Parts: sequence; structure tokens; C-alpha cells
Amino acid sequence: MTQYLLSVHTDFDDVAGTTEAEMQQAYAQVDAFNTELQASGSWVFAGGLTPPADATVVDAAGPEAVLTDGPYAETKEVLGGFWIIDVADLDAALDVAKKASAACMGKVEVRPFQGE
Repeated sequence: MTQYLLSVHTDFDDVAGTTEAEMQQAYAQVDAFNTELQASGSWVFAGGLTPPADATVVDAAGPEAVLTDGPYAETKEVLGGFWIIDVADLDAALDVAKKASAACMGKVEVRPFQGE
């Protein structure tokens, strides 16, 4: 089995224009998807993230740590949430990602974790 990160890329400016009914539909679809994923045994962990304005970047590469408010990258689309799954191979991960994308009504990127 291989673990994969399914990352949801979100433009939080577009989310602001989403209606309450659309948000409730996405929440219900993601809840149903999460339940199905847990029942399949492929679920490892998942979470949604707050807007990038809540982020703090920590850079301790130099002699003293520097903390900067805001996101690391200045871009419109940012990581909005993720799933970590454990499945047999990339084909299985892509099948799960198709369901995830449909549930959250957004793009989902699939990346394997490095092997040990």
C-alpha cells in the first residue's frame, strides 16, 4: 500500500461568492465521501484549512527564526484542504481523487508520499 496526498486547491476569493446552499451541498457531499472513504479502509487523515490570511510562515534557516504573517506564496489558488489515503497504487488513488473532486466540487491534486 502507498500513501497519497489528495490536495484541494481553492481560490478563497471565489469561495466568497458561493451561496450558502452551495456551501451546504459541498459539506454534505464531502461528509458522505469521507464516510465512504473511512468504510473502505483507505482513510488515513483529512482536514480543511482556514483562509491563507490566517497563515504564519516560519523561516528558521538562518541564525534566528523569522515569523511572517500571511501565506508563503502570493497566489490566488491555495491549499484549501486535503485527504491522506492509503491505497494499492496510483490508479486506485486517482479513482478516489475523482470522487473527492466531485464531492468538494473542485480540483484535487494527487501526489504520493516518498517511500521509506
